[in-house]
Amino acid sequence: MVAIESYKFYSENIPIYVRIRTKPDEFVRVYELSIPNLSPNTELILNKIKDLLVDEVNLDMADLTDPKKKDRIREKFESQVKIKISQFFPTVSPSAASFFKTYLIQKSLGMGKVEILLDDSNLEEIAINNAAEPIWVYHHKHGWLKTNIQLKDEAQIRHYSNLIGRQVGRAITVLKPLMDAHLETGDRVNATISPISKRGNTITLRKFASKPWTIVDFLSEGTISLPLAALVWMACQYEMSLLVSGGTASGKTSALNAISGFFPPNQRIISIEDTLELRLPKFLHWVPMVVRFPNTEGKGEVSMLDLMINSLRMRPDRIVVGEIRREREAQVLFESIHTGHAVYATVHADNTAELITRLTSPPINVPVLMLPAIAGILVMYRNRRTGIRRMLEFAEVDERGGAHVLFKLDTRTNKINAVAQSNTLIKRLALHTGMSLPELSNDLAEKEIVLHWLVKNRVNTVDAVGRVIAAYYANKKALLNKIKSPQEHPQKTQQKPSVPR
Repeated sequence: MVAIESYKFYSENIPIYVRIRTKPDEFVRVYELSIPNLSPNTELILNKIKDLLVDEVNLDMADLTDPKKKDRIREKFESQVKIKISQFFPTVSPSAASFFKTYLIQKSLGMGKVEILLDDSNLEEIAINNAAEPIWVYHHKHGWLKTNIQLKDEAQIRHYSNLIGRQVGRAITVLKPLMDAHLETGDRVNATISPISKRGNTITLRKFASKPWTIVDFLSEGTISLPLAALVWMACQYEMSLLVSGGTASGKTSALNAISGFFPPNQRIISIEDTLELRLPKFLHWVPMVVRFPNTEGKGEVSMLDLMINSLRMRPDRIVVGEIRREREAQVLFESIHTGHAVYATVHADNTAELITRLTSPPINVPVLMLPAIAGILVMYRNRRTGIRRMLEFAEVDERGGAHVLFKLDTRTNKINAVAQSNTLIKRLALHTGMSLPELSNDLAEKEIVLHWLVKNRVNTVDAVGRVIAAYYANKKALLNKIKSPQEHPQKTQQKPSVPR
């Protein structure tokens, strides 16, 4: 057995140790999670305490999803936990007692070790395929890994599915054996039960990125080049509409979040998503909206289309849409652009040519003559071998609806290079701003100076980057003079973002 990587993280103040290894009898790497001070004998005793507590406290899972009752039940349960720990472990230290208490609460009122996995910031997905095999996880660095965690039976998986469903007012039953839900934390959950899933009940959790990516993170990681970032900034500043495309888990939402940081603070922004993933600077005039799924009776749904139509009555300057999937949504999006709104959205497509084909074919069916409403297309890419995300292409859309790639990733060198001169986009910018080509070039150069300074000084949080962008809009000359001053040393931020999605 060869160790590849080891690290430590905390779950509810419990230190958790992870070792990623190769095993001779396994064809994939193994994710080994260990909890210190928890021997097999201790775990057996804690499981016995858990069973006693469930009987004595008379837990009702429905009550645990009721916010008014949950806190009261948790307090009652916690007091009983302390009593049981003192009975079964009379000589235990206060720190160990606290550890046992947290472990029991997590295992009894939540999803046990599954919740511990959710606290590992290196994981993107958690997959429970059935009770006969271990849980799988998708690690941002190592890809799919088999864990050393296995649920005891199919009933436990079903119990976890019901627990999740009650939290969001959804139900999974024999009549409705599929459930797709978004938790309040932003995590997305898909669950299936037998007989739809033939080998057993399943749960797939896609984790929400707790620390969103900014344009500075993209530049620091080489996800985007400096000249391209400056051009995208200029397009955003002057209200050019952009689409972000890419395959699954390529970083589309992260890219959308990064470019949203370029929005001016004096404009109203309406964002529409399945679940709240975007994180814009707090000082922006931003109204985030999320869809509402139907309840167990099939009523109360508020769709993406409903919100898009409603947003047009809210006098927005910018409309940001999580993902376009259907014809009517695309029609409303393009009509929004033609009525004077700058629109930004994501669409599933692996490259520019495929995006144009997808937009103009069923089920979306956008007329080719409407495509010029989009000024630019950003395509995200994930290297399947290394897991690294990059901006694959940036293209402009001409007057006839054709796309011309201006920047392209060289997958051999991992560099993003300019491959063509802009024609349509630069003309649009000149028309909308009244600037000459030399003035536009100078504007791009100034933006590159600001972006380079942000990267150099590691200013990478959403609010910190947003404040600098806002200062640029308020007084560009003063900001540039301040940046060039050797005495200027901003507070450096070193937060590591979650993996882009």
